[in-house]
Parts: sequence; C-alpha cells; structure tokens
Amino acid sequence: MLTAISMSAIATNGVVPAGGSYYMISRSLGPEFGGAVGICFYLGTTFAGAMYILGCIEILLIYIVPAAAVFKMEGLEGAEAEAALLNNMRVYGTIVLSFMAIVVFVGVKYVNKLALVFLACVILSILAVYAGVIKTSFDPPFFPVCLLGNRTLVSKGIDICAKTIEQGNATVTTKLWRAFCDSEFLNATCDEYFTNNNVTQIQGIPGVTSGILAENLFSTFMEKNTILEKRGVPAVLDPEAPVTNSNRYVLADITSFFTLLVGIYFPSVTGIMAGSNRSGDLQDAQKSIPVGTILAITTTSFIYMSSVILFGACVDGVVLRDKFGEGVNGNLVIGTLAWPSPWVIVFGSFFSTCGAGLQSLTGAPRLLQAIARDSIIPFLRVFGHGKANGEPTWALLLTACICEIGILIASLDAVAPILSMFFLMCYMFVNLACALQTLLRTPNWRPRFKFYHWALSLLGMSLCLTLMFLCSWYYAIVAMVIASCIYKYIEFCGAEKEWGDGIRGISLSAARYALMRLEEGPPHTKNWRPQILVLMGLDGEQSVEQPRLLSLTSQLKAGKGLTIVGACVEGTYLNNQPQAQTADQSLRKLMEVEKVKGFSQVVISSNLRDATSHLIQAGGLGGLRHNTVLVSFPKNWRQAEERHRCRNFIEVVRETTAAHLALLVTKNISAYPSNGERFTEGHIDVWWIVHDGGLLMLLPFLLRQHKVWRKCKIRIFTVAQMDDNSIQMKKDLMTFLYHLRFDAEVEVVEMHDSDISAYTYEKTLVMEQRSQILKEMHLTKNEREREIQSITDVSRGSIRRKNPSNLHPQRSIAEESVGGSEEKPEEESVRLSRPRQVQLIQGKNATPTPTSPTSPIAPTPAAVSPGEEVQMTWTDDVEKPNNPAVVNPESMKDMFNMKPEWENLNQSNVRRMHHAQELNGVIVKKSKEAKLVLLNMPGPPKNRNGEENYMEFLEVLTEGLNRVLLVRGGGREVITIYS
Repeated sequence: MLTAISMSAIATNGVVPAGGSYYMISRSLGPEFGGAVGICFYLGTTFAGAMYILGCIEILLIYIVPAAAVFKMEGLEGAEAEAALLNNMRVYGTIVLSFMAIVVFVGVKYVNKLALVFLACVILSILAVYAGVIKTSFDPPFFPVCLLGNRTLVSKGIDICAKTIEQGNATVTTKLWRAFCDSEFLNATCDEYFTNNNVTQIQGIPGVTSGILAENLFSTFMEKNTILEKRGVPAVLDPEAPVTNSNRYVLADITSFFTLLVGIYFPSVTGIMAGSNRSGDLQDAQKSIPVGTILAITTTSFIYMSSVILFGACVDGVVLRDKFGEGVNGNLVIGTLAWPSPWVIVFGSFFSTCGAGLQSLTGAPRLLQAIARDSIIPFLRVFGHGKANGEPTWALLLTACICEIGILIASLDAVAPILSMFFLMCYMFVNLACALQTLLRTPNWRPRFKFYHWALSLLGMSLCLTLMFLCSWYYAIVAMVIASCIYKYIEFCGAEKEWGDGIRGISLSAARYALMRLEEGPPHTKNWRPQILVLMGLDGEQSVEQPRLLSLTSQLKAGKGLTIVGACVEGTYLNNQPQAQTADQSLRKLMEVEKVKGFSQVVISSNLRDATSHLIQAGGLGGLRHNTVLVSFPKNWRQAEERHRCRNFIEVVRETTAAHLALLVTKNISAYPSNGERFTEGHIDVWWIVHDGGLLMLLPFLLRQHKVWRKCKIRIFTVAQMDDNSIQMKKDLMTFLYHLRFDAEVEVVEMHDSDISAYTYEKTLVMEQRSQILKEMHLTKNEREREIQSITDVSRGSIRRKNPSNLHPQRSIAEESVGGSEEKPEEESVRLSRPRQVQLIQGKNATPTPTSPTSPIAPTPAAVSPGEEVQMTWTDDVEKPNNPAVVNPESMKDMFNMKPEWENLNQSNVRRMHHAQELNGVIVKKSKEAKLVLLNMPGPPKNRNGEENYMEFLEVLTEGLNRVLLVRGGGREVITIYS
C-alpha cells in the first residue's frame, strides 16, 4: 500500500505514457536508475509469466485431465515421475505460450475481453471459499486425518485408521499394523511407539465453530525431517529412544522460519504494477493508476487476510502444515472446503494462472518498448518499433523467447527468489523517487494525489529493502549486482538523456550547499589544492592550438581540484556567439579525449587581452574558484606579427601576481608527453631557488601519480649561497621530505648571490607571506620550526652566526639615484641604503640578525657595457635620504611592495646576461637529460619598457632544456607535515 501511495503521487505529477513504473523511476531518478530497475523489472515480469504458465499446465495435467499427458506418469515414482511431469509441462507450456502470444499480438482489447472471463472465474472461486466456510458452521465436510499418538501418519498404504478390526468373532490386523510390526499376527514384535500409543482419527476440517482458531493462532515452525505432531493430544514417548519407521509419518521437507515463509508468500502479491505497466493504453493514466491500484490492493489485502483467518478457524493445524497433503491422501484442502464443488477451486486456479500469464505477456513488452524508445541502451533500440497502432511487435517476440526459456527450464524454484528481488527493487525505487521529489521540493513537483508524505515513502523503501534481505540475503545481493552492472553499462554507453530527474536535483542542491559553505571564507592552507584555469589558444577555425596543454592538465588530476578550460574569441557577443559555441564544442571534445574532468568556458571580448583578464577575474563560482593559472610560453614571440602574444603573456603574469594566483608556464609544450606515452625511466628535476614552501614540491608528486610519469624519480636541487650551511640544509631537507612521505633525492647547489639576483625580491616577499601563513595554520612554535620555510632560514643563518665577519651586505646598482641622491655621490647612496635594507628585514622577521640577503650584487664588469647598467633588482622608490636608519611601518610596507625593474636592456644585451647564463649553465649541467625541469619563475617587470628584456631573460634561463615548467607561487600554497 505504501508503494501504491508513492506511485500514485508520481503518476499524478504529469502525463504517464507507456512504460509505467519504468517511466516514473527514470524521470524521477534518472536514466541510469530507471534503465537498471526497468530491465530487472522486465525480466522479473517475463519469467513470472513463465511461472504462471507452468502453474496453469500443472493444474491441467494433475487435476483436470491427467490422461492428456504426453509422457505417462502412471506407475512412476520419485525422480522418474517428476521428470515426466516436467517434460509434459515443457510441451504444453510451449503450446499455451504460443496461444497467449498470438492473443497479445492481435491486440490488447482481446486481452481485456479474456481478462474479464478469467476475473469472473476467480471471483466465483473466492465466493465459493467463503460459502464453504459458512457451510462448515453447520455441516463440515468429511476430511479424516489419522494420528498415532500425536504423530500424523501418511495415508498412503493405510486402508483403515486402526491397529486391528473385528471380523466376525476374530480380531484381524490392518495394513497399519503390518507397517509397524514384523508380521501380521497379534503376537508380532512391533515398534515401541506403535505399541505404547493409540491410533485416532480426527477431523481435518472441523469447521468455523469448532474453536480450532485458538490452537492455530500461534506460529509453529519446524526443523527439517521433524515429524508433524498435533498439539494437545497425549502421547507416550521415551525421549532417549530413536525414531523408527520415520517414513510412515508426515515429515517437514524443509526447515521453516518467518523470513522463509515471507519469501514464499510474497510472490503472490507482486502484481500491483500490472495496471501501471499498461499506462500507455489507459485513457487517463493519472486518474486510473491511483484509483485502480489502491482499490486493487485494498480488495486483495482483504481477501488474503480474511482467507488466512478463516482457514485457521476451519482447518486443523496438522493439515495446514502438511505441505504435500500426505496425511489426506493428496486431496485439495481448499477444494474440499469450498462449496458447492472442489471443481470451482480447480477451474478458478487454472483461469487465475492463465490470466496472470496473459497480463505478464501484455505488460512486459510495453515496458521493454518504453526502455528501447528512450535509447538509453543502444542494442535494444530495435525493440522500440512496432505496429502502426503502437503495439510492441518486436518487444513481444523477445518477451516470448525469454518466456520460452523459462518454460524449457520448467522448474523455476531457483530463479523465483531473484524475480521477487527484482519486484521488490522496483517498489523500493518507486518509494525512493517519491521521497526524493518531496524532500527536494522542486517547482515541477505538483501531484494531484495529495495523500502522500515523504516519511511514508521512506518507510515503504525501508520495508522493501528489509524484505529483500529477510527473504534471501544472497539473492538480494545477486539482484543488486545485476542492477548495478546494468546501471554502469547505461552510464557508460547510453545515458545521454536529461530529464530533469531527482538525482540531478540532488546534485544541484548539494552543489549549492557546498558553494554556500565555501563562500564563508578562503580555504585553510592545509586544504589547499591546485584549482587550475587552463588558458587555451584557438586558431582561425576555433580549434585548439596546443592540445598537449590539456594532456598536462589531465596528468595533474591527482590534485582532485577544479579544472576550468578557458578560451577567448575576439569580437562582439552578438556577432561572434556561433564561433564561441564552436570553440566550446572543440574544448569539450578535446577534454573528453584527454579525460579532463572539468568545465569549459569561452569568453568573447573586443580584444584577447581583455578576454583573458575576464577569465582570470570571473572564472569559477563563489568559493569554488581557480587558484592556479596554466598557460604556455608564447612561441616565436620575437617576430613582429607575434608581439601581441608576448604582451598578452606578460599581462597574464602581472594579473595572476596581482590576484595572488599561482602561475604555471609550460616551455616547449609540444615536447610534453601525451597521455598515451610512458616514461620507463628518467628524472623530474625541481630547482628550488625561492623556498616558497609549496607548489614546486607538490607538482612533481601529483605528476608521479599519473601513469605517464610514474616511473620517473624526483630530484630536488635547492640553491644555497656561499655563506650558507649547505650540509645542514641538505640534512634538514631530507628529514622534511621523509616526514612528507616524498621519495626524492636532494642535492644542494652552491651559487653566488649575484647568480640568483633576479629572485631576490621573490625571497623577500616569501618571508612576509610565510610569516602570515604560519600564523593562519595555528601551529606551535616547535611545529613552525619544523616547517620547511624555517629550515632554510636556520640552515642559512647557522654559519653566519659562527662567522659574523663573513656577513657583507651586497650592493644594489640603481639606474638612477633614489630620492634626494642627487646631492650625494653614488657610493654614499649605496652605503646609506645597505643598513636600511638589513633593518627592514629584521623588522619583518623579528630577528636580531639578518637571516637572508635581500639585495643582489652588481653584475661583473664583463657583463655590463660601458654606459649601460643591467638592472635586475628591485629598489625602494620612496626611500627618504634624510633619516636612513629610522624604520617605520610605512617604510616597511614600501619595502615589500617593491616591484622588479627590467629596463635599459635590448635583445642583444639580454642574450649576454651573465647571471642568467651562469644559472642556466648550472641547471643544464645537472638536468639536461631530465624528463621535466621545474623552476621558479621570476616576477614580471614593473614597466612596459622591460617586457622584451624579461622575455629574453626567461629564454636564456631555460635555454638547452627540453621540457620546462616555470612555477610562480601565489602565496597561499603550503605543504605541511601536519594533518
């Protein structure tokens, strides 16, 4: 009834065409659930039709016309008799199935006419049972049962229910005596139980007024091979004596218990979906399905429950528990009870099974046709075709073939429990669909049927699931595995439908809830993961220029973060919207090929630079936004027609820096491996020049999770200056990597500070960011000291504390004097600026001695042409010359807001940059054969005059390396050893 209520609510929430329960589930829970449950329900209905036909034939050959058997059963016993019966059922079952299939093929109206005849016979048989119950109150039928003591005897081979009889003046033994004694004489040795107990004959159907109901009211479960005994009858029994002549008693053939009996009884009530399966043939399905189903369940429930009570009130318990009627000579109990004749019950049962089989053959093809027409399972599409009036011809043919397989099996005892699981699974998902739609409260959920509630639906779903495991837990698991396989197949092959189902509604609600939670604040540093915005270039036909960029994105998928693939179309939205759609399709197709799970976004703008800026600013939604930008280094940027790519690239670097986003720049992207390639050996080299504590360490770990890079080893080259404690630094880093569970080799490379002068600003900025991040992580002082950001400072400072005389502030050459320096010689300006820089770092890090140099040394004279100064450092633009030793908050803020300046450099000079060449030489020497080199990326130039020089510096820095990934941190990414 709970399922019928849920189904009524779904059926009245819109038009229900053909498909019935499948249509309701698929439109409520999605094509995957609908198809999986629909196929299982179809198979259950089809094999149920085979069982109904076999039951029809069994009644025909055993009770109506036994002489019609093709394989004679007279004189056969045991397995031979059973084999003959099964063969007869195969022959006659095929004939009946063919006749029924023809009737269904001719048209459903003929099925309905036959259904009325069958229904009339069933109603008459039910009325006959009630009439027989009434008759037992004043004239119960003669239905004897023979007992020995309290044990029920098998009636076969017994002529008289007595040990002896009087014939004339002599006492003569009966067949019962001979069954328990070694001879027919009165002095024979007999069974001890037979000798000690009397033989009595009781009435098997004592009648409704006999008071037998009180005895039958409570359950009596029996173990296998237990003798059927009557309650309340005295018996003399030696508990220690073994049971002899057990074949003379009625025995239980199975161990009975509540859940087993539920499983046996349940298939008799699985027809509640018969009406909904024919929803396409109903004039008003929204009205007929609720009214017809609920009234049918109410009527049948009353008949079932009243019949159980009346049978318990009329029939003795030993007869009710005699499964095969051995104690009553195989006579029909209900047939004997019915009035006026047992034949009413026989023919009623025969036509009931015929009608049920015909209904199954009518509903199952329509269910299959509905599934096939939805095209969710590709190979079933042919069964969606039929006659001009919509009759499912091909689906009927397949249904008949499957039904014939069941008939040829003949004995479906092993299959029947799975079929019950299929029915229960269907009912469970109908309840789930109603509960889901009610709880989601979607705007389109407006059923006309108002007598439903989500709690009732959840209760019905829980009861169905409980019944599945109560009846047979292993068959329940088998049914679920079958349904799961069908679900995954539909998901893989054919689930391309969007029906606005409840599962999508759950996804939408869950996504909205998650986004609202993320909106509360930025993620904690320990929850940081790369959420990547991939900036793709398009050609004139809106095709992707560099597909390997998506290959790299796919190889980073172990980060489990958001991926947005963005592209730009130049023009206006009104004129270029078709090109944007074409570009979006190209992106989606390539994402599918490269197995990139994410979203595509195409922006139309009047120029590509603004479009890229829009993607960086507006990508993502709420708290689920990108924190990393992946872009390729522009090729041929020196050519005049490609200069716009160079400018766009510089703007991307500037904007990601301003937005505090991490930046990944791929150099030589065409040389990167595709997802189909495999590196069987090699190294991923990380050049850790700026100890930013995060992204450079994480990226190689993520890459190694992918099969392309799995066999590559990681090498970390950390750069130390000449006055650093390199040995201690290597030891500390190896310990840190051990705690991080990173398997990597560590090598410390000592370099002059001037060789890494381009990174000086980065190191200064990182110290500021590091201090803030460690505060946000809420670590203790000891924990902070164990973080990698502190390790390098300690290692760097240890040797300086031992050798303070080695601490020589390094010079910074400025293109022009800092405010007011016109009045001072250049040497004095440099001299005054040195202590200020040291004090600023002390103020920011709260340490009494400087822990890292902040100003690069000037280039060697060989690298600078006369009159041309190579400016690769950052200067304080607002330094006041009057009080250089005074430190105030504003001056410290200015120090960390300094920007790099790449000025007064032309292309030929950049090619000869001494510092870039020195650094590149060290990297090439160590990592020339590496499969991938990861390198810190210097910051962008402050002025546009230095853009070309900045690009030249990057070219020189990466020259001679095959694959390079330049990494620029955004300031929020941190790898920590703490969970």
